[in-house]
Amino acid sequence: MAARAELNNRETSWLEFNARVLEEARDPSVPLLERLKFLAIFSSNLDEFFLVRVAGLWRQVDAGVTHPGVDGRTPRQVLDAVSARAHELVAEQHRIMLDELVPALAEEGIHLRRATAWTQDQVRWLRGWFAQNALPVITPIAIDPAHPFPHLGNRALCLLLELEPHDDDEELPVPTSCIVHIPAAVLPRFLLLPAREEGVAEVALLEDTIRLNLDVLFPNATILSAGAVRITRDAELDYDEDRADDLLRTIQTAVRNRRLGAAVRLQHEPEVAPDELARVVRELDLEPADLYAARGFTAFADLFQLYGILPRPDLKFKPWTPQMVPRFVRGPDPFAVIDRGDVLVHHPYQSFDHVVSFLEAAAADPDVLAIKITLYRMSRDSRIAQALLAAAQNNKSVVALVELRARFNEESNIAWARRLEDAGAHVVYGVTGFKTHAKAALVVRRRQGGIRRYVHLSTGNYNEGNATTYSDFSLFTAREAIGEDVTWLFHLLTGYTRPPPLGELLLAPTHLRAAMIARIRREVEHHREGRPAGIVVKLNALVDPDLIRELYAASQAGVPIDLVIRGICCLRPGVPGLSENIRAIRIVDRFLEHARVVRFENGGERELWLSSADWMPRNLSGRIELAFSVHDRHQQREIDAFLDAQLADNVKASLIGPDGRNRRRPTEGAPVRSQEVLMRRARRR
Repeated sequence: MAARAELNNRETSWLEFNARVLEEARDPSVPLLERLKFLAIFSSNLDEFFLVRVAGLWRQVDAGVTHPGVDGRTPRQVLDAVSARAHELVAEQHRIMLDELVPALAEEGIHLRRATAWTQDQVRWLRGWFAQNALPVITPIAIDPAHPFPHLGNRALCLLLELEPHDDDEELPVPTSCIVHIPAAVLPRFLLLPAREEGVAEVALLEDTIRLNLDVLFPNATILSAGAVRITRDAELDYDEDRADDLLRTIQTAVRNRRLGAAVRLQHEPEVAPDELARVVRELDLEPADLYAARGFTAFADLFQLYGILPRPDLKFKPWTPQMVPRFVRGPDPFAVIDRGDVLVHHPYQSFDHVVSFLEAAAADPDVLAIKITLYRMSRDSRIAQALLAAAQNNKSVVALVELRARFNEESNIAWARRLEDAGAHVVYGVTGFKTHAKAALVVRRRQGGIRRYVHLSTGNYNEGNATTYSDFSLFTAREAIGEDVTWLFHLLTGYTRPPPLGELLLAPTHLRAAMIARIRREVEHHREGRPAGIVVKLNALVDPDLIRELYAASQAGVPIDLVIRGICCLRPGVPGLSENIRAIRIVDRFLEHARVVRFENGGERELWLSSADWMPRNLSGRIELAFSVHDRHQQREIDAFLDAQLADNVKASLIGPDGRNRRRPTEGAPVRSQEVLMRRARRR
């Protein structure tokens, strides 16, 4: 076990990843509306961090946990460090928005108009819009002895009102305090106003529009203050899987209860009256460090909407069309193409439509007998799920492993699980106690003289939406050894059958960690014997102490190690005597780096592995994960070129320092932006 001082904390490391996202919002070389979008991504990421990770820290503190974690800090100490860094980042978020992006947008004719800047015509338009669209759906709730403090929804924007009743002798009471829920889930957060001149976009906020019309709701009171607040709550699902007779119904109930979790953060505008703010803090049992003051704007994740409604392609990334794979284009029958050899696809540089077409062809092909697939995150309008429905309706045997516990994707997965079951598919929910995170599809097809198995393996989910922005690898193969391994995988998932030793795949939680450790140690032996040795690891997260310890040992033995870690990196690179031969970089660009790739020099016989698993204890010990090797020399060169481009990136790559902080990488020679390099290569191919 690595000593505590040798590891960075995973929560503070994640915040440094999100700080790197925030840098893209600050970068003037990024198109203006893309900077706005990165601000939304930063905010959405931070929301999820509070929903899950900060909430988890509070659970530990509330449970009285005082023993230190692997980094030597107690949960309370980590919580304090997280709070301090998060406040710094949120302050910078507001500065970027108000001091940089709002003025830059105005220069481009896009104006975020607050109430004091509206024209009389715009005020009339907003009053009409409110009466027609907002008045029927907003809900004012009085706070008085007859109305206890109401529940504030998770991440819901609300107006806290302080009222002064008029002196009219009314029979009905007028409250002095009230909450108005802002229905941003059903109404647009941003309204395009009638512009005062041609070619200019003027935008109003939904909360400002409601504030304008509070006199309609409360004609017998003066509005003393009206400020917005936003609560973030503990969103971890709480259920006992071992005692759940019906996991589907249990998860549905847990998802509903998630909305009632304990509050862990309060964002608030300066317009909130001090007494009203104190009441909310008291009712929600919050500490001062849980409060995040908004400087003129809150709920930055809604900026996705603003990005979407502004028709300014000149202020966005040039559209990218994923390229078609020549072999699939030349041969429209995907099975005949795969019969001729493995096909590697790199998304989104190459099209995810090949995956969808493969499953649609299987659903329609009369020679296909069965389709089996693992589904971790499905989009609401999933073409892949539609293909499975069609296959079931065509009387094929369809087995779908639907992971109900894919965080924040539970409701979509539940809906598809029910539809698939209704169509006659056999739907299972995995192995008790383990999430199924492996990405695999198996098509069993009748051939003259027998059957043949066609397999698709991937580092990413079967989600068409994500595949346009997530960088992942897919492998299509009809190799018998892989087909046999994947067959046993599905036997394990559906019947808990213990598979024999697998020949081509590495499976977690049984073998994957041990196999990686053995290969790291093998590189040490190669180095000692004077043979080529080196390791490149590309992951979303590097947390596992056992594997970090092995990488430290390999570094100390002289093995050069390069890490490309998008998110959490608990390993401390570049520490003398510990990790001086380890270099770590983090790449944030227009596509989300999601592929997990490991390369071993292996004495001159390079070995390449693609995987669904990050190197985290939860992935390697608590999930069903797969890793698969790439044997084809041409495909190995493709992956080598991908890794080499990333390692050479000196535009969007930041160095990860020993303390986990990002450091700008020195630009030596010509600028290299790896994602641009990969787009050019995809076009050439």
